[in-house]
Amino acid sequence: MLSRPKPGESEADLLHFQNQFLAARASPAVKIVKKADKRKGKEGKAGAETPSLQDHKDVVMLDDFPDILPTLAPTPPKKSKIKNACVHFGDEDPEERLERHDQHITAVFSKIIERDTSALAVTMPVPTGDPFPRTFHRSEIKSEVKVGSGRKSIFAQKMAARRASEKAATPPSAAECVQVRSPAPDALDLQGSTGEAALPSIRDDKAGDSLTSQRPCFITGEGLGSQKSKQEAQAIHRENLEKLRSMSEEEILKEQEKLLAQLDSSLVAFLKSRRGGNEGQKKDLKMEQSRLEEFVESLPVAQRGVGSSLSMQELSLEESVRKEENMKVEVTDADLPVKPKKEWIHMDSVEFEKLEWMKDLPPPRQKKTKKGMQARFSLKGELIPADADLPTHLGLHHHGEEAERAGYSLHELFHLSRSQVTQQRTLALQVLGRIVQKARAGEFASSLKGSVLQLLLDAGFLFLLRFSLDDAVDNVMAASVGALRALLVSLDDEKYLDWTFSWYQGMAAFPFVPSSEEEEDDEEEELNGTEKSQDKKLKDENKPDPDVAQYDVVKGLLKTRIQHRLRYILEVVQPVPTVVLDILHILTHIARHSSEACSKLLDCPRLIETIVREFLPTQWDPLVAEPGCLLTSLHGVACATAMKFIRVLASGGRNATARLLNKFEMRSRLSRFIAQDPLDLVLPREEAIRLSTEAFRLWAVAAGYGQACDLYRDLYPVLMRIVQSLPELLSTCRGKSPVIELSVQRATAVVTLLTHVTQTAGYAAELQAKLNSNSSEDSEQIPPPSVAWNEVSSLQPFHETTLKKFLQEISQAETWQTLQPLTTAYVIYLGVYYSACSQQPSVNPIDYLEELERLTSEVLQPLLSQPAVRRMWDLLRPCSTLCNPLSCSPAPESVLSIASLSCTGGKPPLSLVGSKSPFPFLTAILFLINSITHVHKGLTSKYSSVLESRGLKDYLHQSWQTGPPSVTPSSAWLLRHEYHLQYFVLALARRMASTCPDYAQHASLHHCVGMALLSRLLPGSEHLAYEVLLDLAFNPQFLPEGKAGGPEAADFSDILHLDTSAKVAQPGSVAVCLSKVTRGALLRESYQNLPLIRSCYLSHFVHFQPTLMRSQASYQGQNYLIQSMLLPEARGPILPSDWPFFPLINLYNKVTNTETRGGVLNSLPLDLVNTVTWNLQWVLLLETWRAKTLQSIPTAAKLARLMCVFLTGSDLFLEAPIHHYTAALLSVYCQARALDSLNLDAPLPGLASFHDLYISLLEQFEGVSFGDPLFGVFVLLPLQKRFSTHLRLTVFGEHTSILRALGVPLQQLDLILCLKNKSPAPFPVPLERYVSPPEDNLNLLQLYFRTLVTGALRHSWCPVLYVVAVAHVNSFIFSQDSTTQETDAARKSMLRKTWLLVDETLKKHLLCYRLLNAESPLGFDLYEQLPPMRLKYLQMVTQKENENAPALVL
Repeated sequence: MLSRPKPGESEADLLHFQNQFLAARASPAVKIVKKADKRKGKEGKAGAETPSLQDHKDVVMLDDFPDILPTLAPTPPKKSKIKNACVHFGDEDPEERLERHDQHITAVFSKIIERDTSALAVTMPVPTGDPFPRTFHRSEIKSEVKVGSGRKSIFAQKMAARRASEKAATPPSAAECVQVRSPAPDALDLQGSTGEAALPSIRDDKAGDSLTSQRPCFITGEGLGSQKSKQEAQAIHRENLEKLRSMSEEEILKEQEKLLAQLDSSLVAFLKSRRGGNEGQKKDLKMEQSRLEEFVESLPVAQRGVGSSLSMQELSLEESVRKEENMKVEVTDADLPVKPKKEWIHMDSVEFEKLEWMKDLPPPRQKKTKKGMQARFSLKGELIPADADLPTHLGLHHHGEEAERAGYSLHELFHLSRSQVTQQRTLALQVLGRIVQKARAGEFASSLKGSVLQLLLDAGFLFLLRFSLDDAVDNVMAASVGALRALLVSLDDEKYLDWTFSWYQGMAAFPFVPSSEEEEDDEEEELNGTEKSQDKKLKDENKPDPDVAQYDVVKGLLKTRIQHRLRYILEVVQPVPTVVLDILHILTHIARHSSEACSKLLDCPRLIETIVREFLPTQWDPLVAEPGCLLTSLHGVACATAMKFIRVLASGGRNATARLLNKFEMRSRLSRFIAQDPLDLVLPREEAIRLSTEAFRLWAVAAGYGQACDLYRDLYPVLMRIVQSLPELLSTCRGKSPVIELSVQRATAVVTLLTHVTQTAGYAAELQAKLNSNSSEDSEQIPPPSVAWNEVSSLQPFHETTLKKFLQEISQAETWQTLQPLTTAYVIYLGVYYSACSQQPSVNPIDYLEELERLTSEVLQPLLSQPAVRRMWDLLRPCSTLCNPLSCSPAPESVLSIASLSCTGGKPPLSLVGSKSPFPFLTAILFLINSITHVHKGLTSKYSSVLESRGLKDYLHQSWQTGPPSVTPSSAWLLRHEYHLQYFVLALARRMASTCPDYAQHASLHHCVGMALLSRLLPGSEHLAYEVLLDLAFNPQFLPEGKAGGPEAADFSDILHLDTSAKVAQPGSVAVCLSKVTRGALLRESYQNLPLIRSCYLSHFVHFQPTLMRSQASYQGQNYLIQSMLLPEARGPILPSDWPFFPLINLYNKVTNTETRGGVLNSLPLDLVNTVTWNLQWVLLLETWRAKTLQSIPTAAKLARLMCVFLTGSDLFLEAPIHHYTAALLSVYCQARALDSLNLDAPLPGLASFHDLYISLLEQFEGVSFGDPLFGVFVLLPLQKRFSTHLRLTVFGEHTSILRALGVPLQQLDLILCLKNKSPAPFPVPLERYVSPPEDNLNLLQLYFRTLVTGALRHSWCPVLYVVAVAHVNSFIFSQDSTTQETDAARKSMLRKTWLLVDETLKKHLLCYRLLNAESPLGFDLYEQLPPMRLKYLQMVTQKENENAPALVL
């Protein structure tokens, strides 16, 4: 009996046992029995004894591989061509079907064409003595012949060796001895048919070929179908050789180049490939090359060039063969890491080609090319350089494409993520998550072309993660959660949002809505906010998930009900702590998206309950606080990240906060985590401080809505203990440590909470009075808060005392940098306290004002005089976002569908949210000063040093002149904080202007800043915009030019301008015009009407009333009216850049919308003339004294807005004041600099098409212009040569009737001069802008000529366009430039028609036009006699060959 193998026996022993077993011929101990299929039931058991014919094969199934290979790209299914023809029924007779489909044999064999075998040699079989052909065994054949190319099995190699041996043993036939092969087509053969010496040629792989072959290489004659086909081919070949002999070397090379140019490159490559390719080619090449060199040396000198050219071709071919051989490296025994042995089973004959996969990988190639290569990543998500040679044991070479390169491409990782092996799916998702994380950090920005994140999202990465979340394997779920967190969440963004939480208005934040949502339809612009949001919501619900995720990832994920899956993972799966934290971060990011997202999270069944129960319990295992304790599960342990998620969720709205406090028992959690000191919490110290900080922030958010203030009474002792302990931070913050920074953040959150509680208590008395009165029956009754003013007023002395101590450390840089957030919170608290204190009926006003004076003299004035504060003013400009737009630019890998603050990697210290930023503290100081001066205006002059600060003035001057960065999620939150500082500076300046006589020197700067701020304020800051409009924009004190000689300076400027153009006017006309209306008089009248102008603009901004009320509630501290801490979406500024034209645009839109609906607007506002006049007055003031504030509006847009004067109402423009101010503005826009910047072809903001607007203007001119010259100037302005030809074609093709009414004179005077005397307004644009360069549009030139000839265009009716048309037609008919035949014929035809004109005046103008002349009554000069060249050309065209013809004279 054979023994079983024992431990320790080698492989040789196993082989020995196997040989013994085979020699003994013993029966195996195990039998293979085929089991019946359980799915077939009894039939399967019965059929197991008699297996069917279909189951006679054993099938090997691999568990880890699918039956069908997955396709990477979707392909259409294959359709059977005979499927429809093979449909049979069960009751159909097979015999009838066979008869029906039977076809006679003639139908099958009727088209058989026999091959022509007449020219083939017939060989008799060799007689043998054996009855059958002799069989052979492959072992009898020696496999010495190696196959040159391709992979062949051992059997194929044996057969190839047998054929080679038989062919070598067979003697050549007589025909083969006679037939010889010709040289290559590109070689020159000098031997004729008589046996002359021939050029050597490359050998073929046939045995009968020789170097002296005369047989053609490619032409065999087999297709000729005759017996003499080979002879004919040979004759053709001889003719070719004779032709080559008769040609020189240059002719041969020329013909060769011609053939190569005509032939297809693939055909040339095929012909060259026929020249060689076997294994002996290289040796033959060397031999033939040596013989070729000897032969060339024996040639005459004149023929050596051809031979040398041949040798070069041979060398190039040899080089190509060498390259191919280098590519095909044979596998030998030495290349294999494991040497095969013959005693192994089936290894007696080794097939090295099948073992090629075992050899070492070739080194990575150094591809020196500009073409990009596929990016490959390591398992850590790092980008691997293309030339990196990494060892294979790292596991980076398990891929098919580019096997020698380490790393995996995104395509391979996507493919691996769909594997059936759990570890492979997990690994692929983990690597993809690391790649995303590094991409968001910007590590690939300089190495890769394009965005990795956008490429992944376009490839479906988001839904790959969503599908992986539904996986049943925990590791796959964990990997997908980690990748999703890397895609959505930026921990640095969250860090800076927490940093700005305690800034002024820092609790409110913009929603994380992408700024690239789909464009709204034009019809939706007429809907109000509620209707638009509802309509948009319905559209999103009807769209597929991928379409929604394409422009908003979070919204797309919510459509997939991701919150339900995350709840299931937290509640049922209960993953490890890392996965729990990732899920909480994802939920926090979703909650920041919008109020709708917060509602969906709150409405998700058991989601909030699970988070509160599992991660915010009131008691837990105390072992988690022990040092070195490794948490295996976060369930049942309090977590600061969960508290932060609840806080962000509460920011979504006051209703959400009420539900969290009452329904989800967060009120008891707040009491639990606030009442106990962080040092006493059974948690790690840092985690305990974070948890306490987030609890205070959540309470601050609730207090911001006026909720949870009853906890203030319950926790008052705890709060007082914390407030009294805050000065102790001064002694502990000398050094830097994470615990100290966390403690300062917690103290800041406490002060922020008390600020909002104080703000809420400030309106308790007012709400109580409204509740007790009967005057507010119509409005909703709001109950007063549960905290009164006398309960919070006792906190102020403690805060002020602590603030004084902290301000003493302002000169210590390190200490101040640590304490600055807490100090800022104290200053904001004092500002809120004094604002609310002034509204309390129980406060003594005298004591209150004395306290403000004491605070100013003891605290604020010494603070503002310190050098450290002056350095802060100097840091405003380096840290400003407006002055440094690149500081808020989007990250390199930011995608439009995911909102991000672009804080990954941190912000530099000198930035708005950097560690050295002065903005939060200075904004708080200015807020406190504004609160003090609002109540005690006598203290305003005490703070004049603020506006005198050189650093502040430099910052303001730079900020308003620099264009603001585009509004994106990464810039909006920074700009909002910067605009707060600018607003408080302007508020202080407004009070300073009314109390300080020396303020006028800063008025212009602050007015420019205010005008720029109006065009930049973002949604949510409507209250600030209203205050600037109300108190600063139209304030005469901020326009000192009105009192300091501004109108007189404008008149003087016009007089100086007249000196240059007085030659054009009559001697007495200037004096007459100046005595009437001047630009200075218009400016003086506008300055006096500033109060009326302000009321006009405020009335037209009434549609902002709802958003203005919400904004006022936030900035005025009316917490009981605040609905949400999420600001409106920041799509752009509140007011458009062209808001100075807003009243005029509103009136035009009102008229246009009514006419679009088919109605007629008969009831324009009664004060329409005043409204338009005030609008034009304000624009004239800005264009004269604040021109730079309107630089952001294109000149074309200004002209388009000014055209609305003529399109609003029928005869509105004829009113005298409107006519005057429109002419004044037109003179401004017709200056040389403005005309150079005028571009009507570019898209204009707020205007769909200027062409459509111009057509409306032409139609209005035809109907109601009455030939008004001012209206005519607006019609003529867009007809300049450099603008679109379509505008001129519209006038001369469709609206020729206006040519009779465009009576604008040619003299270039100022438009202001002749308004009162009703004299025609002169044309203010130089005519050179209309006639240069010459017109080249044939259709337009023909229209010019037609209007002139038919009399539709006359000099007395429309002198400007008459000059333009004459100049262009004259230039065209006498042009000698080469052009198309059609244009030349039209040119000559037009010249002949001009010569035959009956109107002699027009004929002279067209033929004798010379150049423009503004002083001439015609507007141009004429030739007294045509130049000889033109005269000769005219005679040639008109066929007047008489040289003595009289010359044309005037």
